[in-house]
Amino acid sequence: MTIFEQIDPDLLYPDSDGKPMADNTEQYRWIVLIKENLEILFANNDNVLIAGDLLWYPVRSRLITPTAPDVMVVFGRAKGKRRSYRQWQEDNIPPQVVFEILSYSNDTKEMERKLEFYDTYGVEEYYLYDPESFQLDGWLRQNNHLNKLWQMDSWISPHLGIRFQTGLGELVIYRPDGQRFLNSLELNQRAEQAELLVEQERQRAEQERQRAEQERQRAEQLAAYLRNLGIDPDNLP
Repeated sequence: MTIFEQIDPDLLYPDSDGKPMADNTEQYRWIVLIKENLEILFANNDNVLIAGDLLWYPVRSRLITPTAPDVMVVFGRAKGKRRSYRQWQEDNIPPQVVFEILSYSNDTKEMERKLEFYDTYGVEEYYLYDPESFQLDGWLRQNNHLNKLWQMDSWISPHLGIRFQTGLGELVIYRPDGQRFLNSLELNQRAEQAELLVEQERQRAEQERQRAEQERQRAEQLAAYLRNLGIDPDNLP
């Protein structure tokens, strides 16, 4: 065993690059929106890992600087806690889909390096969104390279099945069932509305039960009254 192999891998491959997850509230809002809605979309698939700002080490080498996509999706890897994504420990499966949200601190050279990194290490879909200009760019792997997509409005992700709408200003993302990606407040409001509808249905059912019980009691009272008069209620015309 070499000295390199004897060193604690947590020292060789740290879990943080010292950079903040987001530089501003708008960037953070979009990271959370995409990551959490994808979590909901694939909640019933235990073999889809979705992570935000997780350091990805594509190869076991100190010479390759890792990167932390704002959001990444890995099909074929189990959900669960990760301190970092060390690809050689994950059946050598790279993230198939990554998202980056531009911030004030991102310059052209940095984003070119990210694109080169994703192209080199096997990403199949890469989406870059600028929340200030509402510009969405996308790349799709074809012929073993990420090639730019020139029409993003109504583009549907091959892996995720989600649809991007860019023609009306701010990006809108739709699930395969046509529902829009919702933020946490909207999701909470929808849950509250669903609970209200359930409660209203419960009350309606209870009212129907009470009306049925009242009708039964009235029918029994009428039958008893007729019997007192010597009339058999079962033989009435």
